[in-house]
Amino acid sequence: MNRRSFLKSTGLFAGGAFISLNANAFSLLENGEISGFVKHNKSGIANVVVSDGFSVVKTDKKGYYTFKLNDTSTHVFISTPAGYEFKAKQSVVQQYQTIYGKTNFNFSLTKLSVDDSKHNFLIWADPQVRTKKDVQQMMTTTVPDVQQLIKDLGAEALVHGITVGDIAWDKLEFFTDYSDAVRQMGIPFFQALGNHDMDYRQGGDETSDRTFKLNYGPTYYSFNRGKAHYVVLDDVRYLGSERNYDGYIVQNQLDWLKKDLELVPKDHLIIIGLHIPVGKGVKNKSELYSLLEGRQVHIMAGHTHYNNNYVDGNIYEHVHGTVCGAWWTGPVCGDGAPRGYGVYEVNGTELKWFYKSTGLDKSHQISIHLQELTAQKRMIANVWNWDPEWKIEYWADEKYMGVLESTKGYDPETVTLYKGDKLPTQGRTFAEPKRTNHLFMAHLEPQVKTLKVQATDRFGNKYQKTANV
Repeated sequence: MNRRSFLKSTGLFAGGAFISLNANAFSLLENGEISGFVKHNKSGIANVVVSDGFSVVKTDKKGYYTFKLNDTSTHVFISTPAGYEFKAKQSVVQQYQTIYGKTNFNFSLTKLSVDDSKHNFLIWADPQVRTKKDVQQMMTTTVPDVQQLIKDLGAEALVHGITVGDIAWDKLEFFTDYSDAVRQMGIPFFQALGNHDMDYRQGGDETSDRTFKLNYGPTYYSFNRGKAHYVVLDDVRYLGSERNYDGYIVQNQLDWLKKDLELVPKDHLIIIGLHIPVGKGVKNKSELYSLLEGRQVHIMAGHTHYNNNYVDGNIYEHVHGTVCGAWWTGPVCGDGAPRGYGVYEVNGTELKWFYKSTGLDKSHQISIHLQELTAQKRMIANVWNWDPEWKIEYWADEKYMGVLESTKGYDPETVTLYKGDKLPTQGRTFAEPKRTNHLFMAHLEPQVKTLKVQATDRFGNKYQKTANV
């Protein structure tokens, strides 16, 4: 029996690509050793990090590397170094090769024509497409919004994207539609695995990512741009029955991450993309945090379908509102944040950001809701990307009234759209309002006619919203 027939007969080909799962990936390789070169044109590139998710090595001065392949590895991948383009196919990044039983994995890179110490990236959370109607909404609203944003950033801007999970809602055939959206946006996009991106009823955690890997490669990896080191992790642990999972980073990933970070200068910015928020949802978060001590770290998450920011020592976690809003049933998420995505600017090791609401100007950072009470009126302002460094002030009839403190509650628009068993009326009707801490409340005298709220973010940017009372 020839090698190809053997691989096919043992089920190691799926969808035209080889994925080894619970199998001896190097049973056909001599001594389990692999090697290869990383080159630009014909010249080797030194110090490029190469990994199979277990071993982590650097290329030598000629661009050569070698290591022993782990018997459960599915891909060999590079951590694309600063100063080079991301290798992509129709904008889906492919800095990896799938293992076919070969022993040699060569990578070719192209130098960037501009300095990448300053660049931008986007965070998409939870596109969650499940039907062609969902896809149509994504294609006619979010994709054009991103296209315009990229155009506004300028022709010379370096921009990439990371989708932090739940690309599709269980129906993984919609990966194709998502990939088409990525192609139309025209910037390199990386992907993280979400709980709705898994294969159910096919075993345990180690087999639940089969289709994801066939489409997007390894579920954890890293890359670089300027002085920013990016890491994508899989923090969704499948527990063996449909939709049964928890937030957990398995030991293999932690071991790999430790080796990966040892090769990154201490002063570099660390940006981690994953699905389930670490601070509120990952059971072994302390083990991750210990690897990140002494670093400047920003974690990019999704999953919750609300927008929130958390600071824990040296770690700033951004939990993003969703591309789909409330599962494509309405224009806002459960906390009142408009459906949209995060926009980030890296300058050296400094990071700035804002939340971009789909179809609205970047200045749209506040919503105002007015309620009639007995003998007075109440204003509730929602500042969805607020963190404790923001300052929220308000004016009534042009008179300065002071600083507002955050309060927990329900955004009034979400109550109108989603509250109760009969709302929303179509689509995924389980959407409900969620309590949030980025609301700001004031009680007004009944004679007040005009109102202004101003939010100043941690970077000094001022956003205003006015309303007639």
